[in-house]
Amino acid sequence: MITKQDKNAVRKKRHARVRTKISGSPARPRLNVYRSNKHIYAQLIDDVNGVTIASASTMDKGFELDSKANAEAAAKVGELIAKKAVEKDVKSVVFDRGGYLFHGRVKALADAARENGLEF
Repeated sequence: MITKQDKNAVRKKRHARVRTKISGSPARPRLNVYRSNKHIYAQLIDDVNGVTIASASTMDKGFELDSKANAEAAAKVGELIAKKAVEKDVKSVVFDRGGYLFHGRVKALADAARENGLEF
């Protein structure tokens, strides 16, 4: 039986392995996704300069959905991060799913970001 701690440890190991291969640059930042039980977060990160360019989450002020832990909320976060990226003249990103499966909330966030102007 796999416990919650084991699942997260496996996710972190998978994320560390993927992070050795992908990196964000000023021209093409990394779109990082973090998913908790109650919220979802997205950040645009320039790894060369060590700077977060933009961020969006279900904890932002003005985020108005009843449930913040479903695919609908993740899609809204994807839309918000894409709009912030376009404001900062970022069109192309490297997608970092954070070791999570590309399914459900992570996929909803990615699809919404693509629909609102990001390319990856």
